[in-house]
Amino acid sequence: MKTKAEPSAPPILEVRNLSKTFVSRGLFSAGRKVVAAENVTFRIRRGEAVALVGESGSGKSTIARLLVRLEQADGGEILLDGRDMLAQEPRHASLAYRGRVQMVFQDPFGSLNPVHTVAHHLTRPLLRHGRVKSSEAHTEAVDLLRTVGLEPAEEFINRHPYELSGGQRQRVAVARALAVDPDLLVADEPTSMLDVSIRMGILNLLARLKEERRLAILLITHDLASARYLAERVLVLFRGRVVEEGPSDAIVERPAHPYTRALLASIADIAVEEPSEKRHLEAEGEEAEEGCPFAHRCPEVMDICRKSNPQPRTVDDRRVRCHLYADGESIQRR
Repeated sequence: MKTKAEPSAPPILEVRNLSKTFVSRGLFSAGRKVVAAENVTFRIRRGEAVALVGESGSGKSTIARLLVRLEQADGGEILLDGRDMLAQEPRHASLAYRGRVQMVFQDPFGSLNPVHTVAHHLTRPLLRHGRVKSSEAHTEAVDLLRTVGLEPAEEFINRHPYELSGGQRQRVAVARALAVDPDLLVADEPTSMLDVSIRMGILNLLARLKEERRLAILLITHDLASARYLAERVLVLFRGRVVEEGPSDAIVERPAHPYTRALLASIADIAVEEPSEKRHLEAEGEEAEEGCPFAHRCPEVMDICRKSNPQPRTVDDRRVRCHLYADGESIQRR
């Protein structure tokens, strides 16, 4: 279902060195810093999907919230059509920005107000952003339901969220995001709370919108299989750092970073004996102040890993932050 974006086309969104650190303070303990994003950099073109993949706590949802301006970044740039929106709108995103960058949240049961009908959820953004006249809002809302595959749309339009299944609610959430005709859709774990049998339907919907509307999509997920299905490129996150970035097929078929291999092992057939990489993925441990953040859980850790934080290196068709490789080395030679 993947379609190639025009490689020569300028990115609709470019993120440069985006950073965010939270400080947790206990009643009787000193504050502890939690790095949610550290110098995260990537691009998305029209008609392209990019996936941020990582375990819970890796920072991927925080990055999503930074992009839609629900969180304030500590540093970096968010360029929309080449303009740094953090510099132009440092405190709050404008209505115009929110119209171009929309988000579909993880929880379809919490993202829709149960008091209001589907019609209210869809006509409100249409009117708020001046997309249609009041007399046209209902008709446009019905068309949006058809776009996301909810038929007969005339029956769904007057229902309340509690009258819908989880998959139907998520389709309404997608329709609400499409109401303002965005350029970029940030999908934060859009299928993780849905039954396995209906997850593919949501992924197919996103793939169709990407192709038909040339919609740019940032997919937030812990599932490399979903990332491979929808996205052309994958960024693997560990504790706010991009440890591997490259074409999705290549990363799934030939993972370079030990953490990426651990993620793949964690979704292996449960009938197979648990690989050592999976045990390392689930192991507890504190991140060292120096060295590679993954060193305390890495099955291939070396002395240098505990002393020096690796910088991104070009390895075959991707970028990898790992001391196992020298710049320009091939994965096949290891």
